[in-house]
Formats: sequence, C-alpha cells, structure tokens
Amino acid sequence: MYGWIWRHLPGNAWVRSIISLVLVLAVVYALFQYVFPWAEPLLPFGDVTVDGESAGGAGAGQ
Repeated sequence: MYGWIWRHLPGNAWVRSIISLVLVLAVVYALFQYVFPWAEPLLPFGDVTVDGESAGGAGAGQ
C-alpha cells in the first residue's frame, strides 16, 4: 500500500517525502479532531472500579 502511494505521488524523492509528511500530519490531525472525540464515549476508560478510600500497598498502615 505504501509503495503504491509512493509511486503515485508527483515529483522527485524530496517532494514525495514532503508530500508524505503532509499526508501523515493530515491523517493525525483528522484522528485527533474527529475520530478520537467521536470514539471516546464508546471506550470503557471512564469506568473506574478502584476505590479511592482504601489505598493498599506501601504506607497503608501509617
């Protein structure tokens, strides 16, 4: 897939590298702006089952 994209980009290696970098940045931007906020309510990371009152481990008996 990446080879196919690389072969279809215009220009020499430097221009292709810059275009590839811009494409990667655009994908990362789209993920952080649209996909991750949409998926965040669907993920179970807000369901905390650890109780804050009983913090066992080091220093629990002090």
